[in-house]
Amino acid sequence: MEVTIVDTQENPVQEKIEKIFSNTDGLGVCPIRGILDRIGDKWSFLTIIHLGNAGTLRFNELKAQIGDVSQRMLTVTLRSLEEDGLVQRQVYAEVPPRVEYQLTALGRSLLQRMIDLAEWANMYKAEIVKARQKYSEN
Repeated sequence: MEVTIVDTQENPVQEKIEKIFSNTDGLGVCPIRGILDRIGDKWSFLTIIHLGNAGTLRFNELKAQIGDVSQRMLTVTLRSLEEDGLVQRQVYAEVPPRVEYQLTALGRSLLQRMIDLAEWANMYKAEIVKARQKYSEN
């Protein structure tokens, strides 16, 4: 049996996946779960996308751009993103106080991955819709 170099190389995708699941935080916790819990909801995703697009926004500007988010939910979302170091909150000592939000360097690095996901979704949306229709017919 002849073995080629390709046959003896590990699958790069499988290698990356194994590396992800072997890279724990010392507590045996999968590193993916924490970030997915934080950004997996639509408000976090939309907040990051809008801040990435605008650069810096005040609370009400961000709320208006997102649209149907409640004031409380946006507040909770921004606090969570700030806690994870993805969003920076700047308070200006003015009357009335002015508060602005922007992505941190870490947030901007995540934004690029989110853009990649959004582009993928746009590229394959027709196929996804067809698959859903086919599934619902069965």
